Amino acid sequence: MIVLGVMVLLMVVGMLWLVVSVIGLAFKLTFALIGGLFGLFAGALGLLIGGAVLLLVAPIVALALLPIFLPVLLLVGLVWAIARSTRRPAPTVVNPAPR
Repeated sequence: MIVLGVMVLLMVVGMLWLVVSVIGLAFKLTFALIGGLFGLFAGALGLLIGGAVLLLVAPIVALALLPIFLPVLLLVGLVWAIARSTRRPAPTVVNPAPR
């Protein structure tokens, strides 16, 4: 009889444990979904604000870095001009008129 009582007590405790864990799982899933949505909204807002700030700051940074890159740009322009001036025009083929 004592064994039966202990088994019933263990089953009740196990059942309560299972019910409480399912309730905890529901809370965990709910808060995870809500937190994920908040995270998505925050990320989208961060991308929007970051993009707007980048559009404002990028030209200023490019102008600030111009003295550093100006010699390189001039060298690239010189190489391009020399390569372009040494190219010969493509030969044109004249087809005789059909008779």
